[in-house]
Amino acid sequence: MGPSCYRQTDNEPARFLISDLLTELETYLPRDQISEVYRAYLFGAEAHQGQERQSGEPYIYHPIAVARILAEMRMDYQGLMAAILHDVIEDTPTAKEHLADTFGDDVAELVDGVSKLTQIDFPSRAEAQAASFRKMMLAMTRDIRVILIKLADRLHNMRTLDAMMPAKRRRISRETLEIYAPIANRLGINRIRLDLEDLGFRHHWPWRHAVLSRTVGEKLQGRSETVAKVEAALRARLEAEGIAAEVFGREKHLYSIYRKMSAKRRSFEDMVDVFGFRVIVDRVDTCYRVLGQVHDLYKPVPGRFKDYIAIPKSNGYQSLHTGLIGPQGVPIEIQIRTADMNQLAESGIAAHWMYKNSGEASGPQAAAKDWLQGLLEVQRDSGNSQEFLEHVKVDLYPDEVYVFTPKGRILVLPMGATVVDFAYAIHSDVGNTCVATRIDRRLASLRTPLRSGQTVEIITAPGAKPNAAWLNFVVTGKARASIRSYLKNLQNREAQALGQRMLSAELAAFGLTLEQVGEPRILAHAVETGLEDSDKLFAEIGLGNRMPMLIARRLAGPSEPMPGGEVAAAGPGAPETSNGAPGSARRLAIRGTEGMVVHFARCCRPIPGDPITGLFSAGKGIVVHRNECGNLGDFHSKRDKWLEVEWAEDPQAEFQTEIRVDVGNRRGALATLASAIAEQGSNIENVNSRDKDGMTTTLDFLVNVTGRKHLAGIMRRLRQIPTVTRIVRLSNAGRSRDGYGKH
Repeated sequence: MGPSCYRQTDNEPARFLISDLLTELETYLPRDQISEVYRAYLFGAEAHQGQERQSGEPYIYHPIAVARILAEMRMDYQGLMAAILHDVIEDTPTAKEHLADTFGDDVAELVDGVSKLTQIDFPSRAEAQAASFRKMMLAMTRDIRVILIKLADRLHNMRTLDAMMPAKRRRISRETLEIYAPIANRLGINRIRLDLEDLGFRHHWPWRHAVLSRTVGEKLQGRSETVAKVEAALRARLEAEGIAAEVFGREKHLYSIYRKMSAKRRSFEDMVDVFGFRVIVDRVDTCYRVLGQVHDLYKPVPGRFKDYIAIPKSNGYQSLHTGLIGPQGVPIEIQIRTADMNQLAESGIAAHWMYKNSGEASGPQAAAKDWLQGLLEVQRDSGNSQEFLEHVKVDLYPDEVYVFTPKGRILVLPMGATVVDFAYAIHSDVGNTCVATRIDRRLASLRTPLRSGQTVEIITAPGAKPNAAWLNFVVTGKARASIRSYLKNLQNREAQALGQRMLSAELAAFGLTLEQVGEPRILAHAVETGLEDSDKLFAEIGLGNRMPMLIARRLAGPSEPMPGGEVAAAGPGAPETSNGAPGSARRLAIRGTEGMVVHFARCCRPIPGDPITGLFSAGKGIVVHRNECGNLGDFHSKRDKWLEVEWAEDPQAEFQTEIRVDVGNRRGALATLASAIAEQGSNIENVNSRDKDGMTTTLDFLVNVTGRKHLAGIMRRLRQIPTVTRIVRLSNAGRSRDGYGKH
């Protein structure tokens, strides 16, 4: 069956492209399935009619090219249909429901999984990209074909990236190198990973790519005779031993060389194993026979042998790697694997579709299944899309350590992983309750970085819980997400309990209890203020985001008097009590205190810019102190009375504070200082003086300022006066802080 039997379209070049695709499909798909793929093409061509790519080509070229990449990987027909239709939801008026009616739910779900979230407004490009990535990754956990389509889509976009502006090329290339190439590696799809890395390298660092490419080419040309000699020697030795094998010489991947140069800070001349050889045999035991022969032929380099057959990589990759000293001292690397291992190394998860496999998964399929399960756990524990992306990116990089459980199970973790990462890799509950560890039967710290080959035993305790300090050293996304999730939930539960106690205390001043107010009334107030339920309201109170006194007053009724016989100010223009001017009318200085009585403590005289804490007082409402105020110490055992408060963005008021100035005994010193303070736009409310030692006078000024910046300007001006020897800001009845010595 040739492609000529299909109906022609108006787009002649596209017809030739689809013909090539159909010819490829005839090598492995039945006729009825090929017809379905062609039907999807006709639909896509009509949907994208009139649309062009940045290069000026008709848009339908791109979906066909994506399907062609997947056809080379032997993708099934539904995946190919979704590949051809992958942009119709995002870039045309076509709805997902229409696709489902026309091509079935499977195809519609695949297309939707690849589509970006374009219908939602996000505050930034980063949030939009993270949300779309999260959606795609979760769709991938349901059907692995989603990510395969996306990888093919990204590969073709990278192949045609020259049409983009340089800034966009760099952004897309960076995303490719940071996310999509590592995903291809994680799924064991080597052929796509290498292409993505090479194209990403070329577009992100074009000059570096060109220089390195030229240098490698020159070195290869200069040593081509040596490479041919090694290849011939390997073939001859294996034939002499009766071992049937294919031998290929190859140059190392450019991006791999560049990454190693960057990580180890080496020049190109210092790099070893720029050239490699691959030996493909029939069976696993033959791999080890070949290893013995190549070690006999060339001298092995100590520490350069890795057995990925006995212990496969996390993506299922299997092979023997060994570093050798070749002819004339040239360092080489040889990889030895079976034909099946080679196929899996090139195609990874794509070699056998996991979504079709209802039996026991193995190799890359098992590795991918474990990773996808881990993604679901990370998604559950992540607070938002950007946090999810951050956690996933941590797990995408390939450097790994291989460690053992006491029962001999192998766990593969990223380089630098600690005992806590190991505990969470076993199970979230093990991580949450771990308290100690034995590494190779010796007690060790939980923050100990692990090395390959170690046996790790985790000691747990039922009442243990995660420590926030663990976030400083864990490296896996699962550990980080689990710890953060636990701490958030713990904080939320504690905040709810604290908020409930705080609101109960305030209601008691009105002669009420929470039970008397009733859950319906509390719930109604929560919903009225934009919260889901009463638990959210209690948590907001406990976290300091809502004022319990204000909520208690509203629950008790709008006409109830405030504790102590005072009536709360009705709004921004109502009388307030300041930190030094009783009865003066002020705009509100503390955010969120609308309608409440606020006092500023005289002991520490807080001003805008100071870190502050609110303290509930039955007779005064809220009393605001500086965080370092010594008088707060009496309340450390009564944290339910504390409230996290912050200054309004523009208090538009003056506040009183005290400064102490030591000045030499000179005629007119007080007048000079008063004049300097007035120059800075401040009024002096009071001044006290006393002789210090007969040569120096100490002057305590009570001045009005608008905030710390204003106060700093006054103190800076006073330091310029020659007779001033010391300036400090006073707090807590004479104890000083913020000292500014003259010298």
